[in-house]
Amino acid sequence: MLDIIDETLEVIQRGGVILYPTDTIWGLGCDPFDQEAIDKILQLKNRESEKAFILLVNSVDMLKEYIVRLHPRVETLLSYHKRPLTIVYDNPTNLPTSIIAKDGTIGIRITTDPFCKHFIDRLGKPLISTSANVSGQ
Repeated sequence: MLDIIDETLEVIQRGGVILYPTDTIWGLGCDPFDQEAIDKILQLKNRESEKAFILLVNSVDMLKEYIVRLHPRVETLLSYHKRPLTIVYDNPTNLPTSIIAKDGTIGIRITTDPFCKHFIDRLGKPLISTSANVSGQ
């Protein structure tokens, strides 16, 4: 798996888009701080730029880097929850405005998928996640 992670990391670092398994779907992903890569996903999906993305992170610690405050009850829920759980957070921080919804929110999930966890750990930042289909289909 390490060879695949290294190859995938190179694609992301060159501004590419990846097709990858998540804990819920096959997704398209890219570096959330690379606007050209985000534009590639929008074009591939024929998707409106106003529609928000989901971010995948690999830990509660990484999640805390992108939200203002994590309520203690949510942290407890995330610690014990065994199934994929995406939570919508208000007023995220340290993220490009282009990936934040018009209402100032973003959905973030701590991935449980082994590939995603290892990949995000190597990447050192969140990963955009969106379903690998044309928008609306």
